[in-house]
Amino acid sequence: MSKTYEPISPLRVAFLGLGVMGHPMAGHLARAGHDVCVYNRTAAKARAWVAEYGGRAADTPREAAAGAQIVFACVGNDEDLRSVVLGADGAYAGMAAGAIFVDHTTASAEVARELHAAAGAAGLHFVDAPVSGGQAGAVNGVLTVMCGGDAEPFATVQPVAMAFARAVTRVGEAGAGQLAKMVNQICIAGLVQGLAEAIAFGQKAGLDMKQVLDVIGKGAAQSWQMDNRGKTMVDDQFEFGFAVDWMRKDLGLVLDEARRNGARLPVTALVDQFYGDVQKQGGGRWDTSSLIRRLSD
Repeated sequence: MSKTYEPISPLRVAFLGLGVMGHPMAGHLARAGHDVCVYNRTAAKARAWVAEYGGRAADTPREAAAGAQIVFACVGNDEDLRSVVLGADGAYAGMAAGAIFVDHTTASAEVARELHAAAGAAGLHFVDAPVSGGQAGAVNGVLTVMCGGDAEPFATVQPVAMAFARAVTRVGEAGAGQLAKMVNQICIAGLVQGLAEAIAFGQKAGLDMKQVLDVIGKGAAQSWQMDNRGKTMVDDQFEFGFAVDWMRKDLGLVLDEARRNGARLPVTALVDQFYGDVQKQGGGRWDTSSLIRRLSD
C-alpha cells in the first residue's frame, strides 16, 4: 500500500524506539519530508534505519531530542518510557523550551500524567498518543492515534502525525489517550474470544467455516477481527499480527486501572487468563487470534 503525504512545512523531529511499530512510523515522517533524528537502545537498529531512510542517529535520547520541535517515542512499557524521557541522558534534558514530546507507547495513564507534569515544570509539552492498527497499520501509515494532553500542542502534533496515521484525535486531558487505548483493548479481547468460540463451535458442527464467515461477515456479526483473522484462525495460522505477550501487557494495564477506578471487567479478566493459558502452550509470540488454540482437542 502506498501512502500519500499531505503537504506540511518540514520540521526537525526525533523518534525514540525503532521496534516493529517505531521503525516504519519514523520512516513515514522521513518520507513526508521531515528532518528526522532517531535513537534506539540497540544502536544497530538506528544505523539500519538511517541506511534505509536517511536522517541521523544519536547515541542518547538527549542527543536525539536536541533541537527537535517534536520528539516522538514508541517503546515497551512505563519503565522503558521513563528511561528515554527522564535523567541526564533523557529526552527532556535535551529539548528546548516549548518543544513537544509525543508518546506512542501503550503505557499507563499514571505515567502519562507524571510525564505531562514533569514536562510542564521544564517548560515543555507532553502528549500521550497510543496507537491502534498493529504492525500493518504502522507499515501502511494508517494507524489510529488516541491523544491526551493540552489542546495547543496537540494541534501542532496532529498534522505531523498524519504521516503515519489515518486519524489523530484528542480525547481529553493528560492520560486520556492511554485510557482510550485501554477501551480499545477491552473491545478486542472480548471480540477475539467470541470469534474463537464461534469458529470452534462451527467446526464441531461440521460446517465449512470459511463459507460461514463469508456469509455472516455481511451481517451484524461483522468485525475487523472476523474480516482479518477469521479465516486464518480456521487455518490455524498465528505467525503475524499483535502478539499474545503484548496483549497480556496491555490487559494488565487495563485491569490495574479498573482496580483504581472501580470498573467491573469480568469478561476481560477471564480472557486475560485465557491468554495466560496460550502463553503456557508456548504461544507468547503468536497472534492474539490464537485464543482458539485453547478450544481445540
